[in-house]
Amino acid sequence: MFGGAALTVRAGERLAIHGPSGCGKTTLLHAIAGLIKIESGTIHVDDEDVTLTPPHRRGVGLVFQDNQLFTHMDVADNVSYALRVLGMSKRLRREAAAEWLTRVGLQGAADRHVSELSGGESKRVALARTLAGSPSVVLLDEPLTGLDDQLHGRLLADVRELFDHLGTTVVHVTHDRAEGAALCHRSVEFESVAHHGFHGSRPPD
Repeated sequence: MFGGAALTVRAGERLAIHGPSGCGKTTLLHAIAGLIKIESGTIHVDDEDVTLTPPHRRGVGLVFQDNQLFTHMDVADNVSYALRVLGMSKRLRREAAAEWLTRVGLQGAADRHVSELSGGESKRVALARTLAGSPSVVLLDEPLTGLDDQLHGRLLADVRELFDHLGTTVVHVTHDRAEGAALCHRSVEFESVAHHGFHGSRPPD
């Protein structure tokens, strides 16, 4: 499906993927997350073949470009959604949500409605929701777009600091090469996959 695409990202590494619009970057993230089926090949997470594993059991979290928050839920219920799916009690879910909101700089926002959030706050909630599920890999699909320069810079610095602390494995799709360089350890070019394929390699130890 991806023209022979091959990508390896080691645990704790943050990889930026650059490339022109329409070349398949988002499609690749959706395949890793299990939102679409691949026609051939395999996908491994923590050395386990998850090619046929349902999305909620892959250990992969995806932060969408447009956040995709649940408008019928408050902030805390958005953040703890994955924990609800796993059967955690409401009390423990609310406690976990409060902790993750603090980590992303939104302490005290648990009871707010998502319609009350600014653009930057919505992106922080989307990130907290993904991280609350304790994924092995976090996929970022241009999550910092649409922000003014000052807010973008502040959020980028906060996200980098959080990932440094957590040691999170990240695959970050972005058109902004400066953003990719600031957040990630290395980057790869993603050209037209249908014609050229895509190849990533493990960085030297």
